[in-house]
Formats: sequence, C-alpha cells, structure tokens
Amino acid sequence: MKTYAVSGSTGHELYESIGANGPRIGGMGVVGTIAHTNFDLKWRRNYQREGNGCRLVSAVPFLTITYTVPKAKDALPAGTAKLWKTFSAGILAHEKMHGRQIRTMADRIYKETVGFFQADDPECRMIREAIQPLLAAASSDQRHEASEFDRVEMSDGGNVHQLILNLVNGGR
Repeated sequence: MKTYAVSGSTGHELYESIGANGPRIGGMGVVGTIAHTNFDLKWRRNYQREGNGCRLVSAVPFLTITYTVPKAKDALPAGTAKLWKTFSAGILAHEKMHGRQIRTMADRIYKETVGFFQADDPECRMIREAIQPLLAAASSDQRHEASEFDRVEMSDGGNVHQLILNLVNGGR
C-alpha cells in the first residue's frame, strides 16, 4: 500500500487535491487518476527434460501488488471525515478488485503452463517461447477485464462516480 497526501477541509477541496497530487499513469504520465493498482509478477519455473522433449513441471509465482491511494494529511472536520472515510474505503475496495483480477491472471498462468510439454526440445529452450502465447493471452484478458471494470465503475451512475459525487457534494 502506498499513499499520497491530499489536503482540504471539504470534500470538494480534497477532490481538487486528488487531481493535483494523484498518480499519473500512461506512457508519459499524463493521465491523472484517483488511485492505481500496479503489480510485479515473476516466476521460478522448473523445466525438465522428458524423453526428447521438455515439460514445465512446476512454477512458483512471486507476485507483488501495490495499491496507490489518497490519504488526507490533516485532521478533517467531522462531517468531511465521515465523507472521506466512505470515499476512501470505496476507492480501496475498487482497487482491491483489480488486485483480485491480477491474482486470477496469475492463477490462470499457473494452471495453463504447469504440465505444458514441448516435443523435440531436449535442451528445454523452445518451451519458453512456446508458452508465451498463453502468457500473452492471460495478460491481455486481465487488461481487458480491468478496463471494462473501470469503464463500468466510472461511468455515470457507476460506483466510483457515485463515490466522487457523494464526496464533492457533501453527501447530498
């Protein structure tokens, strides 16, 4: 969990501070966002020769998921504190869904690659390339799922949209 500081005494001021201080994502860091989920997935794979081929006999994932979320740096007035608590809990829940999607992708990669056999690969070199389409498909599907989730959540009436409106409009 990483946080970035936001300040203000009203929901509107806090949201403006999110815009000024929130994470920048994208190739050149030009898109501002409220929160962000990032991950680093590495594998320790055990390839073993089997006859004249090679089998991936085991794989151990090393997955680090990092959630970047806003945190009010100062004490808030009681009414704003209540709004902020609801907002920040909802934003974290949204990001945790992205984390579940990432874990699902890692599980899929495990299930689809462990046991994979590459014929005519006694040196266990071709198998590494042969599993790449499986890895690419799992990654592509995860990105699509995350984008679709964000589209729904941030659309008019979506959960994140409602959280923002509630914060900015003081719960009205």
